[in-house]
Amino acid sequence: MFSIGEFAQHGRVSVRMLRHYDAIGLLRPACVDPATGYRSYQATQLAQLNRIIALKDLGFTLQQVQEIMAEQVSAAELRGMLRLRRAEIQSRIDAETSRLARVEARLATIEDEARVPADGVVIKGLAPVRVAELAGVAGGYQPEAITSVIQPLYCDLWQRMASARVTAAGPAMAYYEDAPASDGAIVVHAAVPVANGANGADGADGDHGFAVVDLAAVDSAAAVIHHGSMDAVLPAVQALARWIDASGCRAAGYAREVTLEWSPDPDQWVTELQQPIYASGG
Repeated sequence: MFSIGEFAQHGRVSVRMLRHYDAIGLLRPACVDPATGYRSYQATQLAQLNRIIALKDLGFTLQQVQEIMAEQVSAAELRGMLRLRRAEIQSRIDAETSRLARVEARLATIEDEARVPADGVVIKGLAPVRVAELAGVAGGYQPEAITSVIQPLYCDLWQRMASARVTAAGPAMAYYEDAPASDGAIVVHAAVPVANGANGADGADGDHGFAVVDLAAVDSAAAVIHHGSMDAVLPAVQALARWIDASGCRAAGYAREVTLEWSPDPDQWVTELQQPIYASGG
């Protein structure tokens, strides 16, 4: 038998915590001296304590821990809970990391908003291109809304192209348009250039599971290179907008985003933003 202090030491918890667990009926001492009120514990109770602490650290309330302990949770069940909770925590970390990147991008834009970019923007024509694509609807232009839609689209598109033996003829691109009859929603297009007529990719989409679309040539587009995750694209987008406005031009239709370099690490991405334009007097 161990005193409450000794049991706390072996269990790596506080005496105060053990007293609280006793008070709420979560972990009773093996015996209590009726004369002194001293609590004593057995070594076998460490297993129960370990489960309580593990469940508590997984984010369960003490009431939930009591309910789970009443079901005599096994080590295998605890391992399954741990995997699930780990996935949930990682998802929150990823979401918060992306949110911080967007805040950083917005701050960089605020700090840079008085400057009209003179370097890095080029005017170029865009050749017509045939693309295989899948489309989905996002709630708006916010990076988090687009990312959750476009990433699964690209994964699905690459798989379908491989199954149809259709090879890419250029870097992947994305473009957007307003969704019909919606309040701010947009249609997200995940596209990959394909050769005209290659492997049956001749404009029919019934047999491939994806659409094949011809994007028209663009006489004039303002283009700028963005380095890094698209969560941090805002400064480049707004710098390009300021350049277009200061140059006396106007946007003509929807912009395209062409992935020049892709890596498993989004910070290594290189993307060209292409905004079709025309002179304001034209």
